[in-house]
Amino acid sequence: MQTITSVEAYDQAIKDGVTVMLFSAEWCPDCRFIEPFMPEVEEAFKPYLTMYKVDRDQLLELCQELNVFGIPSFIAYRKGKEIMRFVSKERKTREQIETFLNRVVQVSQALEQYSQD
Repeated sequence: MQTITSVEAYDQAIKDGVTVMLFSAEWCPDCRFIEPFMPEVEEAFKPYLTMYKVDRDQLLELCQELNVFGIPSFIAYRKGKEIMRFVSKERKTREQIETFLNRVVQVSQALEQYSQD
């Protein structure tokens, strides 16, 4: 998963298609918990969306602006607009993350269908 290191890169990454940002930090034990399975999850959803990682400590002001205080957290965008988020202070399981990403795919496909009508 590519890491976003600036607000400009963040803005560029969310501009097109369906993008999911994973907010985490090196010191976060719940973030370390999901690390082993995230490459497989990312690969499974690659046909539908692009995932990036954001280090909360490197982009603290952006996280404050986005109201991301609990990590790990996820924000999904479609063509630059937020469509969903999975933000909480609790540890996330692989099943919860995959359920969230499946909903992101469903919502983005519904929005695409709606915009074509």
